This record gives sequence, structure tokens and C-alpha cells, in this order.
Amino acid sequence: MLEERLGNRPCGGKYGDIVQAIGHTPLVELKRLSPKPGVRLFAKLESYNPTGSVKDRVARALIEDAEERGAIQPGQTILEPTSGNTGISLAMICSRKGYPLKVVMPDNVTIERTQLLQMYGAEIVYSPGEQGSNGAVAMALDMAEADASYYMPYQYGNQANPDAHYHGTAVEILEELDQVDMFVAGLGTGGTLMGNGRRLKEENPNTIIVAAEPLQGELVQGLRSLDDGFIPPIIDISLLDRKIFVSNRDSVIWTKKLLVEEGLFAGVSSGAIAAIAVRAAEQLDEGNVVFIVADDGWKYLSSGVYTKPIEQLEAEGVLESASFW
Repeated sequence: MLEERLGNRPCGGKYGDIVQAIGHTPLVELKRLSPKPGVRLFAKLESYNPTGSVKDRVARALIEDAEERGAIQPGQTILEPTSGNTGISLAMICSRKGYPLKVVMPDNVTIERTQLLQMYGAEIVYSPGEQGSNGAVAMALDMAEADASYYMPYQYGNQANPDAHYHGTAVEILEELDQVDMFVAGLGTGGTLMGNGRRLKEENPNTIIVAAEPLQGELVQGLRSLDDGFIPPIIDISLLDRKIFVSNRDSVIWTKKLLVEEGLFAGVSSGAIAAIAVRAAEQLDEGNVVFIVADDGWKYLSSGVYTKPIEQLEAEGVLESASFW
């Protein structure tokens, strides 16, 4: 049968509610982007999660861990800093579980993220956009210290974040591939890199873990430069074999390349990760390279990056604007 020859798993499944449907996302080979015949490039499509991003895994883990530890009570308000995706994921899960949610977010994010948060019933507190996600973190920490009634999961320092990938994403990858020679993800909170990296290296100590990091001062959506002064507590730099810098311009170019050449409608952080995955994969003669497609492009349509030529985006200053991400 064709299904058996391709090794495909049936789509879908039966779940008790939308939260249970998180995970089990597709792993798709991108043959056109492979740098060498012996190198197989796979994209883990986290955009297939219910709210369209990898952060559904993290948000579920943060809330369920707090419930198991008795750290939150029914009806208690959850407070969390976010640049978008984690807040949206928390908003969906909190709306299902009956927790009010307040998010602190830079005031210059795309309108789609604001609308999705409002759609799920979250309250938004805006931090200064020019301070980026670091400003949101600082404001949320101050708010939590001033009001003990909040529960802040704090994805940047909560072990449940990488554990969501250690017990979930990495396991799914290993179920599909006999060997993973290289794994590439973006440097954000660090959860995706730490959780997947730890599990994949336990399976094969020779697996190369690569971080896509923005050039200092460049605002690549969803990613952070460690040189900007804030290193999330969950990040263990020693687990990374390589950190490779990527510009905002290359991130947008590769976001467009994913769409044109492979049909993947992905967010700009995924373009950054794809650019680094292909660059790093060029150093292999053969093997399996897996990279994370963290979210889809629906939240960024208003930025114009999918429809305008790169030269027009540069002329309009979009690539240098903090509002882009």
C-alpha cells in the first residue's frame, strides 16, 4: 500500500478536548532545500498545534505542572510576559480551564496577536515596544512582586518549559527517525533547544545541537540575542554545540523561500531557523537534520513580509522596525 511504502501515520485522532489535541505534529522532509544528496532535511511543523505554534506544548506543561504542585487555585489569575505565542497558547488553555489570564506584551506587536489574545479573553498590559520582550519580562516580574494574588508560570525560568519538549517533541521525532544527526531551533526562551537537545543527545551523544541566534540589535521575531543582557535561567549553554547568527533580512528571505519552494506558510522565526539549518547541514556529508517550524504566518500577515519584495520591505524600514515582531 502507498501508505505503508511512505511510512505515513494516519492523520488526526480522537481527543476529549482541544487541550489534549496538542502535539503529534507532522515531520516533513524538505527535499528542495537539502544542501547535499546525502543530507535529509526535516521540518517539525509545530504550526499544526491548536493555536498554531509550538508554545501550545509549553503552555499546557506550565499550567498542568502548576496544578499538580498545587501552585494555583481555581479561578486564580495567571500573569505571564510574552511577545505573542505563549500568551495566545496560555489564553486558549486558561479559557478552557477557567483561569483569568493577564499578559504583558510589547506595545508594537502585530495586530493579529492582540486580536487573538482578546478573542480568547486575555487581558493585555502593554510594555514599551522599544524594550522588546526583555521589557515585558521586567514589567511582569514587578507586577508579580507587587501583587501576590497572581501566579506567574515564568516560561523563562520554569523547568516545565524544556520538559514539554523532552517528553513530547523529541519523543515524536525519535519515533519517526532512526537517527537524528543535527537538530536546529531558535534561541528564544531556550525551552525548545534545551528539552529537545537533552533528549536527543541521550539517544545519540553525537547529535549536533544548533541554535539560531539573531545578530545583536536585530529584531528577529520570536528570537533573542544573548548579548542583549538577559539569559533565560533555563538555558544551559553547554548543551549547545553551535550558535550561528542570523540577520532579520535573511530570516525574511528564507521565510519566503519556505513558502515558494516547499509550500510552508511559516512565521519569520522559522525562516531564521531554516536558514541556519541549511547552512549548518552543509557541513555534513550525510545524515538527518531536523529543524523546528515554530509557528505559521497568520499572525504576521499585516507585516507585509509575505506579499512585498524584500527591497520594498527594506525601503519601508519594515525589517528594522520593532513593530515587525
